[in-house]
Amino acid sequence: MFYHVKELQFNARVSKPDPAFASLLLEQFGGPNGELKAAMQYFTQAFAMRQPHPDKYDLLMDIATEEFSHLEIVGATIQMLLGGINGELKNAADQAEIMQLLDGKAKKEDFIHNAMMNPQFLVVSGGGPTVTNSQGVPWSGSYVNANGDPTVDLRSNIAAESRAKIVYEYLMKFTDDPYVKETLNFLMTREVAHFQMFEAALETIQPNFPPGVLQSDPRYSNTYFNMSNGADVKGPWNEGKSPGLGETWQYIHEPFEHVVETNGMLDHKPTGTDRTTKSVEAQDKALSQERSKKVKAAVPTGENQWCEYPHNNL
Repeated sequence: MFYHVKELQFNARVSKPDPAFASLLLEQFGGPNGELKAAMQYFTQAFAMRQPHPDKYDLLMDIATEEFSHLEIVGATIQMLLGGINGELKNAADQAEIMQLLDGKAKKEDFIHNAMMNPQFLVVSGGGPTVTNSQGVPWSGSYVNANGDPTVDLRSNIAAESRAKIVYEYLMKFTDDPYVKETLNFLMTREVAHFQMFEAALETIQPNFPPGVLQSDPRYSNTYFNMSNGADVKGPWNEGKSPGLGETWQYIHEPFEHVVETNGMLDHKPTGTDRTTKSVEAQDKALSQERSKKVKAAVPTGENQWCEYPHNNL
C-alpha cells in the first residue's frame, strides 16, 4: 500500500529558470539510468524475493519507494527550471516572459536548436516533465533488469547505482545554479548510499560467487585469451590469482593454435586450480538443493496469500 506525502524528501530549489538544463535533466526522469528506471527495477525484482528472501524484499521495496521520491524531486526541479513556461505558452503576446528570457536572435536560435534535439518537450508537454530521456526517447521497460536471483539482481543494482551516480556528476557540470547543484549532490549521494546497501545485502548471501547456482567449469574459468595483436598487457585480470575463485590465471598467447591443439577446447584440461569437474558437480548439486529447498519451503502448497494483516501493531 502506497500513500503520498506532499513534502519532498529533499527541499529542491532553483535560483532562476533554465529551460535548456531542464531538458538535460530529463535524462534522470525518464532515461535508461534515471530514477524511474531504478524505481521500477527494484520494485519488479522485489516480487521474486517476497517469500524466499523477505529481508531482500524489504530492502528492495524501501529503496524502490525512495527512488519514486527521487523521481518527484527531479520532476519538481525540471518544472521549476521551466519557470512559467506553461502559462507563457498560453500567452500569445510577443513580450511574454519566455520571450524576454530569450531576448535576442542568438538566444532564440540557440533555444530552438536545443528544442529540436527534443522537439516534443515543450510542444507536446506544454512546459512540464515528460517520461523520456533528454532527446525525447520514451521510457522503456527494457531498461529494467530482473532475473529472479538475488546474487544476480543485486549486482545489477550495484551497476545501476554506479551509472546513475556518474550521470549526476556529469549533469552538475552543465549548471551554475547553486540550488540545483545542491539537489543533484543529494541525489548523487543517495546513489552511493544505495550502492553500499546492495553491496552489503549481497554479502549476506554465501556463497554469492559466481552469480546464480552453477559453479562454472574449471577447465575454462581461469583461462585468459590474448585476442589482439601488439604489445601484451598484464594485470590482475590475467596474471596471479583470480579474485573470485582464487585460481591461477592461464595466459594463452596464441589462442588459435591453442584451440586447434585442444580440439576446439574439448581436450583443454583444468590447470592452476584445485577444482575438478567432479568437485564442481558435487557443489552444483549441493547448492541447487539448498537454494531450491529454501524457495520451496517459503512458498506454501495450495492456498497462498501475500500478507497477513496487520504486520505491525498499530
